[in-house]
Amino acid sequence: MPRRSPASGAGHRRVLSRRALLGRVAAVGGAVGVAALPLSHVLSQAYADANNPIPARVRDALRSAQDRTRRVLAGSRSPNGWEMENVSDDGGTVYTRPVPGTPLKGVAVRMGDVETVLVHLVRRFHYEVDPLRRGDVVGWHDPAALARRRPESNLASGTAVRIRPGFYPRGVRGGFFPQQEVVIRDILAELDGVVRWGGDDRTPDESLFSVDVRPGDKRLVRVAARIRGWQLEPGAGAGSAVNVLSGGRRKAARALERRQRSLA
Repeated sequence: MPRRSPASGAGHRRVLSRRALLGRVAAVGGAVGVAALPLSHVLSQAYADANNPIPARVRDALRSAQDRTRRVLAGSRSPNGWEMENVSDDGGTVYTRPVPGTPLKGVAVRMGDVETVLVHLVRRFHYEVDPLRRGDVVGWHDPAALARRRPESNLASGTAVRIRPGFYPRGVRGGFFPQQEVVIRDILAELDGVVRWGGDDRTPDESLFSVDVRPGDKRLVRVAARIRGWQLEPGAGAGSAVNVLSGGRRKAARALERRQRSLA
């Protein structure tokens, strides 16, 4: 009779190679986010069918990822529902991003759809409201330096920007000329209301513009996709000729203004 292979038999426990084990851990971590899970949970899934000891470098990598998460996340959300972060440009989701067509060195915002929307807003402000200079726009702020219940704490999640905060102090209305406010209203309507202007708050903050939807909101995804499409189309997007006084645009802008002010 032929000899049975050592790998056969119901009682055999399959042993994974080191490379396979690392791949399994990477797959589990990539699927669910290593940093978001307890170490024991990730390891139990990765080694469910293995009999090998935990490789030291895998254990160290997982712990390092969790340490990085604890360092980055502030442990609370800003008023608009996004995770606050303790740092920018340092392993989180908030990084300094370029603002093409302006003298700005960049603005620290949450990467992805939020970045696309807020950078578009800043660019239109520069082209159509008032030219910006280096240092005029501020993004992410350390959450420890912000009043967490106020709209300004949206800055700590990288989902808001301040434009010339020294020019438009909190609590004061009327910082913009009427024609400038018409353009601001048009920008907000063009963004389908996914951004809120602090000038509409009960305590106004006319320098503040915040994302006004929760994470995963499909409106944000759609608006960001539309802006990216404009970037590929000559004569479209920020810097293109726009008649902010046209009937349809003014109607949309006024409707959004009424809706957002009613929610203040």
